[in-house]
Amino acid sequence: MADEVNKTAFLEIQGRMIELTGKLKQVQNQMRNKEGEKKRAFLTLEELGQLSDDTNTYKSIGMFHSWHSVWGFSYAVTFKLLLFLDYRLIVPNLQSNNLFVYCFAGRTFVLEPKSVLMNEQEQKLKDSESAIGSLQTSKEYLEKQIAEVENNLKELLQQDPGLARQIMSMTVI
Repeated sequence: MADEVNKTAFLEIQGRMIELTGKLKQVQNQMRNKEGEKKRAFLTLEELGQLSDDTNTYKSIGMFHSWHSVWGFSYAVTFKLLLFLDYRLIVPNLQSNNLFVYCFAGRTFVLEPKSVLMNEQEQKLKDSESAIGSLQTSKEYLEKQIAEVENNLKELLQQDPGLARQIMSMTVI
């Protein structure tokens, strides 16, 4: 009877450990993603800060699956301007004022004042820092929960050495 109770307790502890470990990995992945967002916002702010206020800056607004020539700009010129951008926001030294929306390799960009882009990046930076702080709190809580479950498991195995031997004899495939 005691063996069955201990086996049931072990299975509950094992399930709880699997659940908590999965949640911890999820929080760690979210933290990594937010760190990346924070870094991109910081680097973009640095680049925007180096530009003069009259430099044309562009914001990516979405994905499209077609190519467009806009107001006489050839694909080759558009390609040269945006080759290094991928999804970035800046196109320096573009001389045309009437080119304000164009597509390149499936991305659409809109002319935005530098100040608007700076404010957006500053907000992204603040939001990322806030999210990272919240996730750090969650991570610490989950780590404490995992430590508690580990202690419960140790206590259970110390109470029932036969269960410990049975667990150690199992093969993992």
